[in-house]
Amino acid sequence: MGKIGCIAALLIAVASVGLQQAKADTFSFNLGVGNPAISGYPGPYVSVTVNRTNSTHATITFTSLTAAGNIYLMGDGSSVAVNVNATSWILSNVTGSNSGTGFTPGPYSNGGSGNVDGFGAFNQRINSFDGFGHSSSTIGLALTNTSGTWANAAAVLAANSGGSLAAAHIFVTVSPANAGNGALLTGFAANGGQVPDGGTTVMLLGVALGALGIVRRYASG
Repeated sequence: MGKIGCIAALLIAVASVGLQQAKADTFSFNLGVGNPAISGYPGPYVSVTVNRTNSTHATITFTSLTAAGNIYLMGDGSSVAVNVNATSWILSNVTGSNSGTGFTPGPYSNGGSGNVDGFGAFNQRINSFDGFGHSSSTIGLALTNTSGTWANAAAVLAANSGGSLAAAHIFVTVSPANAGNGALLTGFAANGGQVPDGGTTVMLLGVALGALGIVRRYASG
């Protein structure tokens, strides 16, 4: 393949990566900071993925993580909470499940805005029915922005006064989860002001710079 052909192939590859990332507009981070009640158990506790399906619609999924033989389930009041980057929105499609044994997740309800212990106020909370047996390992929700648009997935949430984008009410239990085992402890976790990784932007920049370097080598060879 000649120089021009190689350069064209590289540019097409970079463009393809960019289109794939644009199609899958997601933003992920972990809730890695626990309040004093669960600080003795290592995080991260929960992963959060924001998927912007278009400029006014997004889904947010919370998934329990495991560490040191324990799994961190979500339940009770403020089962999950987010700080939505909008002045008005519609909440819909709140769902949940538990990969463990003997659980009956939910039912879920709109908790509105309120304080999450140790991490300040969040403007959208989801509550589930009280008790460990109703806890979840996955909770998802959908948001429709009725006051503007979101430029990308990273713009769907905004840091609250404490610097957190999201939080969850955690039940610490032995993994794999079994409702008969009960919870070791309960508490709250958030991203605690940590700056989530802008993975999409970094990856595209790296691919582009790498391609540019190869193109230069071919052009000067």
